[in-house]
Amino acid sequence: MLRIDSLQVTYGGAVEAVRGVTMEVPDGTVVAVLGSNGAGKSTLLRTISGTLRLHRGRVDAGSVHFDGEELSGRDPSHIVRRGVVQVPEGRRIFGRLTVEENLRAGGMGNRDRAAKAKARERVFDLFPVLKERSTQRGGLLSGGEQQMLAIGRALMASPKLLLLDEPSLGLAPRIIGQIGEVIGEINRQGTSVLLVEQNATMALGVADLAYVLDVGKVSLSGPAAELARTDEVQRLYLGHGEAAVTEQVSRGPRRTLSRWTA
Repeated sequence: MLRIDSLQVTYGGAVEAVRGVTMEVPDGTVVAVLGSNGAGKSTLLRTISGTLRLHRGRVDAGSVHFDGEELSGRDPSHIVRRGVVQVPEGRRIFGRLTVEENLRAGGMGNRDRAAKAKARERVFDLFPVLKERSTQRGGLLSGGEQQMLAIGRALMASPKLLLLDEPSLGLAPRIIGQIGEVIGEINRQGTSVLLVEQNATMALGVADLAYVLDVGKVSLSGPAAELARTDEVQRLYLGHGEAAVTEQVSRGPRRTLSRWTA
């Protein structure tokens, strides 16, 4: 589905944000990207969604292919029509519009009325609280409800691949758990997900595969359950004594991790 090869991205022609990243999102999977602030996670999503130029960034080398089509240089609107939709960090809903109006905005590029009606029904099934608050302004929702609305708005475009940038940011632990459950359900319904997260517990709990970015490079990759068991991920992202997490994300046979150090 999504294939990134040897991607190199800079800002202002000088600052290297992504350095030789290669990764893929197989069809039907949830793939998590972990890393600290400044690791290049958001830059990666901007490159895929076509919004990199809005941030004065550019692709210096490498490629991004989705279903066989090169996305680098394509307009964001074209990428959305191809089925790749991003939920940006910080939610960025339309605060003065109602929940219903926000959802309509998300489906504006979809001319198929039946498809839009089906997408709307899907959103309300995933997030019943949005149906209850459909006439309420987005700016009056709680942080968790706003994140639900941001995800719901993206789903109105009926994406094949959903890009999520730090969906747990600023949310209470209980809400983070709910968001993780919904991401899993979205995937079970047929939408692939690329999840950028600092909350490794949630991300590894829902993901099939995972990558760790460090200063713009992939330092570790493999099945999410395997990464959760590594000393490096336990120490840097899960903290000591969180062995229960490794049991939570255990699935399938053990496989060898890939590591890049160059």
